[in-house]
Amino acid sequence: MKTVKLEVFGPEPPCVRCQAVKKNAEEATKKLKQKGIDVILSKQKINSRQTVSKYGVLVSPALAINDVIRFMGRIPSPDEIEKEILKTI
Repeated sequence: MKTVKLEVFGPEPPCVRCQAVKKNAEEATKKLKQKGIDVILSKQKINSRQTVSKYGVLVSPALAINDVIRFMGRIPSPDEIEKEILKTI
């Protein structure tokens, strides 16, 4: 089984847009598990200096796949997230 790291970046407490990205990421994760792909999903604070310096994230929400920012400043659909993950494997 292939493993993918998926990170959602946003403020704490999470804004509505960040919650929507996390929900869409969870939905994409469920679909991918059915295809034999294990996705490790986590939430990261965008206002952490470490996060900003490592990823260059300045606008939320943001989504990284295997440590690379793929979406920033918008809410990708579950299908968009799934397609982007499949491109990385």
